[in-house]
Amino acid sequence: MPAYLIANYTITNPDAYAEYPPAVAPTLEPFGGELVIADFASEAIEGSPAPVSIVVKFPDKQSAKDWYHSDAYQAVIGLRTDNTEGFLVFVDGVG
Repeated sequence: MPAYLIANYTITNPDAYAEYPPAVAPTLEPFGGELVIADFASEAIEGSPAPVSIVVKFPDKQSAKDWYHSDAYQAVIGLRTDNTEGFLVFVDGVG
C-alpha cells in the first residue's frame, strides 16, 4: 500500500532554506519517493496551516521511514529543520 509524507511549514530563513529543495530531491529516488505536491503558497480553507505544503509518495510506509533515516537524507535534513517551523508526518494511502 502506498504511503505519503505530508509536510506543512513556514520558511523562517529563505536564504538558507533555498539549498534544501535541490539537495533533498536526489535522496528520494533510491527509496521510490515521488514528489507529488510542492506548493509554497498553499491556500488555507480551514484552520491555520502554514504556506508550504509538500506531499511525497512512497511505495509503503517502511520505504518512507528508511528514506527519512537514510544517511543521504540525514545529511541535508538540517537545511529544513533549522530554517522552517511546521510538521512532517507519514500516512498510509488507501489501497
